Amino acid sequence: MKPVSQPDRFQALDACHQQIHEHLAKLTDVLEKLQVGADESEYRGQMRVIEEFFSGSAHQHHVDEEKNIFPKLLASDNAELVQAVRTLQQDHGWIEQNWLELAPMLRAIAEGEDWVDMAELQHNVEVFLALLHDHIVLEETLIYPEAKGQFALELVARTQRLAS
Repeated sequence: MKPVSQPDRFQALDACHQQIHEHLAKLTDVLEKLQVGADESEYRGQMRVIEEFFSGSAHQHHVDEEKNIFPKLLASDNAELVQAVRTLQQDHGWIEQNWLELAPMLRAIAEGEDWVDMAELQHNVEVFLALLHDHIVLEETLIYPEAKGQFALELVARTQRLAS
């Protein structure tokens, strides 16, 4: 497999954030329709797509951040930056915990099962939305710009070494 370059990696991370926003909007829309009595069978496919995205791509997104973005930032002497990364790591745990409660409900709706309590689903979706929104804001306003800046400095240093 060809290694992913840093610029491509950042593009992929940014694209995943966009997809997260889109799937959260779909989830909110479907939930609103279900709460006013829409037929669940009309939304099974959408629930399946949403559940598969967050169980797959979004989960892998967090794994990629933990492996490829966070370690260099944690080595920083900037205490505010290190604390922000630690907050994001903690967020990943809370998001995963919430997802472990939410995913079976979405799968159940996708499969036509009728055991899902709509009030519990609503609560879990609200928590999930809040966690992801705050998480993405911190990444996009502080962490990604810092990581991109560090990468740019590494490129300059590498270019200078090669020119010497």
